[in-house]
Amino acid sequence: MGFFNKRRYDGLTHDGQGEVRQGLIDRIKYEGEETDIVWKFPYDNLSTGSQLIVNHSQEAIFVSNGTIADIFEGGKYTLDAHNIPIIQKLINLPFGGKTPFTAEVWYVNLTPKRNLKFGIKVRAHDTYFKSLVDIKGYGQYGIRVTDSGTLIRELVGTQHLLDTESITENFRAKINELASSSIQRYVAETGISVSTQMSTAAPAISGYIRQALQEEFSKYGLQVENFNFESLDADVEKQMQGQQAGSSERARLDALGIDYRQERQLDILETAAGNEGSAGQVMGAGIGLGMGFGMGNVFGTQMNQMAGNMAQQPTVPPPPPALWHILLNGVQQGPHDMGQISQMAQSGILTRDTYVWKAGMPQWAKACDCPELQNLFSTTPPPPPPGI
Repeated sequence: MGFFNKRRYDGLTHDGQGEVRQGLIDRIKYEGEETDIVWKFPYDNLSTGSQLIVNHSQEAIFVSNGTIADIFEGGKYTLDAHNIPIIQKLINLPFGGKTPFTAEVWYVNLTPKRNLKFGIKVRAHDTYFKSLVDIKGYGQYGIRVTDSGTLIRELVGTQHLLDTESITENFRAKINELASSSIQRYVAETGISVSTQMSTAAPAISGYIRQALQEEFSKYGLQVENFNFESLDADVEKQMQGQQAGSSERARLDALGIDYRQERQLDILETAAGNEGSAGQVMGAGIGLGMGFGMGNVFGTQMNQMAGNMAQQPTVPPPPPALWHILLNGVQQGPHDMGQISQMAQSGILTRDTYVWKAGMPQWAKACDCPELQNLFSTTPPPPPPGI
């Protein structure tokens, strides 16, 4: 659907052409739908003596020559120059009889429109993973009209209808933009961990976003009634996979007794040895003849060291490192290696009373009851040096 909708009056046009144009409209009333926020009366051939009916929680706005002439609150009115001075200004004719005049009539609903859906996807820096993390959320918000004249001038223009679907379409990009900046500002000001504390911070973040939205919506005569998340979570799966892959790689290199730099140098040697042609011959000559008396010695020493380390390794691979699962706010997270567990303990995410589990344990237990983790919470200082 487009931003504005021009349907609903089959066979009739909005400027009152056709058979209806031949006579004068003597009854003006709202015939829009419940979801409509602004609805334009389809004809402008009015006359004095006509009945104007404005429902409760509505306003009717008369527009003449593109200018708002008057605003009527809920009630029933007889359009007469004797009791409505604006009529005399519109027709500029002596009183008496049924005098025709031209004006547009816009109805504006003032009742709050709730349960408007929103969805956001933003990125924010996480203090735990030390990287940007994707955040996804969805929920509902509500609005109501507080300034009918501003809404007509700034948002409706020359169209005939504005409904709740049009509002959500028009402001979808702005909501996502303001939500992104508000979440990033909240994270920066509070220092929370995006990966572990986002869902618990959702109510406070909602307040940040609602305040930012209100500044924008007020430009159009609208007020934000509420803005609430049904779900707000960080997508940490990619970061967890990356950390687990890094932990596995470190364990593999540790088992070989080499580090990452040495492995890359070994790769270079293997590639050079396998290359044919002038490049491979030059590399072989450089190693064999001691090019610059340096390259061959360096590579030879490193190859001997690595060969010795690899020869000393047992034929049975070591057991894999322990991976821990933890319960945070009733949500199971993990697996985490000891490096991650140590970081979480240092940052206060993992406490003595946090329940943990790893393979081989019969059931969940508090971290302080696990011998492997007890040293993470030791607070007893060593004895002071003698003589102090």
